Amino acid sequence: MIHRPSYLDWSFPKGKVDPGETEPECAIREVIEETGLVCELQVELPSVHYIDRGGKDKTVRYWKMVETGGKNTESPKPSPVAYGEVDIVRWVSVEEAFDLLTYERDKIVLKDFVETFDFI
Repeated sequence: MIHRPSYLDWSFPKGKVDPGETEPECAIREVIEETGLVCELQVELPSVHYIDRGGKDKTVRYWKMVETGGKNTESPKPSPVAYGEVDIVRWVSVEEAFDLLTYERDKIVLKDFVETFDFI
């Protein structure tokens, strides 16, 4: 889970695709930047569609990932490129994630993950 101080929210790592980058590459890069964790994509989860605070239509794709390395795997923290954007990174249980997540749309993604992979 990540906390973004500018939005005062708890969310999953996510971000915009850079020019020439695929969406899966973006997902891996954003997780590294926002958590310091290196992960491997496994299965794509349902996408989320919403209108952001600026009135823009957004689609966010999520994947089930497995952590494969990186700095501070026990106590993840954002890389310098994400300082200011992300101020807290936490490993949490599924139950804690449901309590922490700010947006209902993220809770729907988590619920689908739990049901699809019989996670609890």
